[in-house]
Amino acid sequence: MVDTDKEAIESALAQIVDPNTGQDLVAGKTIKGIGVDGGKVAVELMLGYPADGSREALAVEIRGRLEKLAGVESATVGVEWKVLPHRVQEGLVPNQGIKNIIAVASGKGGVGKSTTAVNLALALQAEGAQVGLLDADIYGPSLPRMLGLSGKPDTKDGRTLEPMEAHGLQCMSIGFLVEEDTPMIWRGPMVTQALQQLFGETNWRDLDYLIVDLPPGTGDIQLTLAQRIPVSGAVIVTTPQDIALLDARKGYKMFEKVEVPVLGIVENMSTHICSQCGHEEHIFGAGGGERMARDYEVQFLGSIPLDIRIREQTDGGTPTVLAEPDSAIASAYRDMARLTAGQLSVQSRNLAMRMPEIKIENT
Repeated sequence: MVDTDKEAIESALAQIVDPNTGQDLVAGKTIKGIGVDGGKVAVELMLGYPADGSREALAVEIRGRLEKLAGVESATVGVEWKVLPHRVQEGLVPNQGIKNIIAVASGKGGVGKSTTAVNLALALQAEGAQVGLLDADIYGPSLPRMLGLSGKPDTKDGRTLEPMEAHGLQCMSIGFLVEEDTPMIWRGPMVTQALQQLFGETNWRDLDYLIVDLPPGTGDIQLTLAQRIPVSGAVIVTTPQDIALLDARKGYKMFEKVEVPVLGIVENMSTHICSQCGHEEHIFGAGGGERMARDYEVQFLGSIPLDIRIREQTDGGTPTVLAEPDSAIASAYRDMARLTAGQLSVQSRNLAMRMPEIKIENT
């Protein structure tokens, strides 16, 4: 029984790397407890990201590793998770109703960023998190159409708005406040003020993540978000072609300058899948997103194909993660969501949200 002590068990667990964080289970401080009773071993893990879709596979891997140890007759493994708040830009105060804000950005339009943002939000929710979605594209809001939402948000006090809800997501967009065909003919200061109001005057409730769908580019709205809204991390969406990658790299550099960590790169429209025969080909080139991720030493979050179903389902108000939850594409979005949240989980913690407010009064 000499191999069944806790040190031997920890050594075995240190050989298992969490694919979503890149850290082994010991170095990642995910071991919540280890129990040994003769030949029976029990291990409890606490992950820092939602993992309803993968924790059973992780538990199976751990059990298999432990039951190979001499003297271990059986192993019981429990895998739980808890999302904690992470560091934001210096000088900004986190919103008390939101643990983490993740910006989804692209350097140029037409790369499927909004579709990616909506499916990312739904995938995080499918993994078990409480998720909100903020449409920060004031000029071209697409969130109402993508989620099949209509109507205007309620207000209980005449000053703040209650988020709209669709498929379990808390949502806000300028598209809920104006007619769909009304152009927003506003200058920069009005646009940035509108974004701040949409964010700050919405009563977000107990969110693990707020996904912010940014407009393309690196202009006023992006700078407003980077400088005035407490963001924990960013995801950059690109297509494989060189022109898209040039602008995506500018987006990366913008977040680098304002000290918002880029959690990873998503390569959208990576291959085209023919709806008639299923033939797959790289019509926009191959591997561009992976090369960018390597160049900047950030996580490659995954590839999403150019598939007609993604467009049809999003236009219909039921994005792919909901419309075909068991499909390969939905699985790719969920893998992307776990990787994104896993990369955020290893960033520095924000302890400010746990600190009580202390008041000193003369008595």
